[in-house]
Amino acid sequence: MAAIVLMLLRVILVLVGYTFAAENGSTTRYCELVDSLIPGSVSYADNPVYRESLSSYYSGQESDLRPGCIFSPKSASEVSLFVKIVTSKQNCSISPQFAVRSGGHTIWSGAANIDGGITVDLRAMNTLELSEDKTVAYVGAGGIWSEIYAQLVPYNLTIMGGRVAGIGVGGLATGGGIHYLSRRNGWVCDNVYNYEVVLASGEIVQASAGSYSDLWLALKGGSNNFGIITRIDVPTWPQGLMWGGSIAFNYTHQVLDGQAEAFSDFMKPENFDDAADMGMALIFQNPGNVYAIGNSLYYVEAVENPAVYQPFISIPGQVGRQLVFANASTFPIQAGGTLPPDTRRAIDIVYSFKNGGPDIYSSIFESWENGTKVLAAIEGLQLVLLIQPHPVTNGTNSLGLPPSEKDIVLTVITAAYAHREDDEMVQNEMQSIIDSHVSLLKRHGLYIPFEYLNYADKSQDPIGSYGEEVKCRLQDASRKYDPDGVFQTQVPGGFKLFN
Repeated sequence: MAAIVLMLLRVILVLVGYTFAAENGSTTRYCELVDSLIPGSVSYADNPVYRESLSSYYSGQESDLRPGCIFSPKSASEVSLFVKIVTSKQNCSISPQFAVRSGGHTIWSGAANIDGGITVDLRAMNTLELSEDKTVAYVGAGGIWSEIYAQLVPYNLTIMGGRVAGIGVGGLATGGGIHYLSRRNGWVCDNVYNYEVVLASGEIVQASAGSYSDLWLALKGGSNNFGIITRIDVPTWPQGLMWGGSIAFNYTHQVLDGQAEAFSDFMKPENFDDAADMGMALIFQNPGNVYAIGNSLYYVEAVENPAVYQPFISIPGQVGRQLVFANASTFPIQAGGTLPPDTRRAIDIVYSFKNGGPDIYSSIFESWENGTKVLAAIEGLQLVLLIQPHPVTNGTNSLGLPPSEKDIVLTVITAAYAHREDDEMVQNEMQSIIDSHVSLLKRHGLYIPFEYLNYADKSQDPIGSYGEEVKCRLQDASRKYDPDGVFQTQVPGGFKLFN
């Protein structure tokens, strides 16, 4: 069937009179062809749809890029036809490069957008359907998690996805994914029953434990290296009201010591509570050179002030508290999902380690604070150190992490600032802070060489951090399902398998 479709496509190419030559603007020609065969799906720079798509990216690094056109499919069949078009090398033309986005929340330039090529914007593919017994949700890959949750509230259900507003389905579910239920149920990708994916051939396949199982496993951490995800099928979870919110503190040594001790105790396996998901943040803000400390506390049961959080709740120096009962759709909206005003540049760098004593956290805090002093003059700078627990994985993924471990910590330093001219200085000092943390953790035998892909910077190698065995398995899956390397060369964005 695929061969027949491709043959018909080639006939159409001839009939509509398109000839391709690199010197005659290959990308433009392909944009025009896609537009002619899938009417109304392509927008150009003079179109409001194009401008809205670019402005909706999380970071300025992504929205600054200017694709030759943006393709906005509404179905897997349209994605399939698109792939067949852009991989059909008519008259020895140069095939266009393209990028794929769902939420567009990854920060670094080129992750889900492209200069001069074609950007595939999946956000129109945002359907949500439930199985008859409402135990399975069928979710379009262009959906936004924070918008999906609200549709499940009437059923007292939720699904596992992003924890802040604006995060898209497809990227999160192929890079890992952390949810309020992740200490209980693992990474989001651990819980994907099925990926509907368009391969480089244009074939639409259903990858699950029982069909294309090697591809299914590869997609659970392998990101955009195998095809374009158009739908995921995931379990629903009973979820009524949950409890949570935030506490803000003055930045004092007493509070820092209290946070170090409380978080170290929280991460001890003997204190594990699978209903608890949290984050501890140190924040520096310029102008004003303001420091603050905050805890985001979430508990998926309807329990107020649960015992596991008492060490945090009892820390003195609180300047604000918002801890409430709400449904699972409320908290991502409260958390927000945009950069601070006038700070369109951003960088994330991530690392992982085994829990240590309070002194480890105190040293991490001190190193971060020293770094803020170096960067204090950067206009609009917000530098955040976020420390949180890893999901407790069940091992159904390609992340290379041991299952059932409860004391692994995930740390990300995020910088937001105003001007691209400051990119290099911010990047270098952030890396200096990270290097000092990693050195400390290695000295104490706590460092884990796992880099969470959805938080990783372009300078990092998250897929390599899964380990050689896993990476080789992912490369084998790429060769099997994408033998011509379409998603390695025509899709240059994201973390590639053969770099």
